[in-house]
Amino acid sequence: MSSNQLEFFAKVKKLAEENEELKEELEDLDEIRAQNIITDANFKFWIKLGEGKFDYGEGEIENPSFTMSCTAAIMTGIGTGEVDATSAYMAGDLVIEGNLQDAIAYGEITGVARDILEEE
Repeated sequence: MSSNQLEFFAKVKKLAEENEELKEELEDLDEIRAQNIITDANFKFWIKLGEGKFDYGEGEIENPSFTMSCTAAIMTGIGTGEVDATSAYMAGDLVIEGNLQDAIAYGEITGVARDILEEE
């Protein structure tokens, strides 16, 4: 699971450097620091996006804007678009602590990136 997620974010990082639509979306955002925790795999990774940039890595990030925790299956489903993050959050399958507006913006950016990658 973790390698699939990181492969997706590697593609998003490359896309953020090359795709004008995604670049514009990222330039319009203040920096967001997302901490992701895969609860059933004891795996943590972070995403930093905004101010025209996108980056990611394994482990923890200092001063996250929000922390998102869920199982590998839910994270994968959200990543592929098969699971609606809002529904997962409302059902308690996705736990978000911190700035909910930043979490929503994060979801929108990754959704735009996923749509662009599907078109390629």
